[in-house]
Amino acid sequence: MKAFHVTLMLLLTTALTAADNSDRIQANLIGYEEVPSVSTPAHGKFTAIIAKDDQSISYELSYSDLVGTVQQAHIHFAQKAVNGSIVVWLCQTATTPAPAAVANITPNCPQSGTVTGTITPANVIAASTTSQMIVAGELDEVIAAIRAGVAYANVHATPLNPGGEIRGQIQDKNGDDRDDDHNGHGHDDHDR
Repeated sequence: MKAFHVTLMLLLTTALTAADNSDRIQANLIGYEEVPSVSTPAHGKFTAIIAKDDQSISYELSYSDLVGTVQQAHIHFAQKAVNGSIVVWLCQTATTPAPAAVANITPNCPQSGTVTGTITPANVIAASTTSQMIVAGELDEVIAAIRAGVAYANVHATPLNPGGEIRGQIQDKNGDDRDDDHNGHGHDDHDR
């Protein structure tokens, strides 16, 4: 009977750990993921944890070596190699502030470094492309898009790359963890 309890506890612990890990997401941001692709030494990483109740996402966005001046960073709704609407602002600057509805809850972007925050329904803005059908406050739809692999994080910089200097498709942290840094500038994700 004792062995049964130990086995049951191990199975429950394994199941809970697996469930917890499925809520961890990430994206490796590089210039080649932008549309059109950008040749840049810049690189970054977006990591986040979706709360078990799907009511918030705690995130960390780190980036460096941008050629341009950082203006903003977002989560967009689109599959790989397609540009999509902004649905969440990750950070803003004085020259490119977030929309008024989310400006007070959007952190400021450093030129290089790390920004952290928590995304709640209040952070979700309506997709600018109406046909994408995400409206303000629909965090559940943003989370569904992330889990479906049709959301990406990017950092915009000017004057050369106002559409985005680095980008990465958001994926399950325990899923396909390929090294996306093949931009020819000698960066190795494992050394960052």
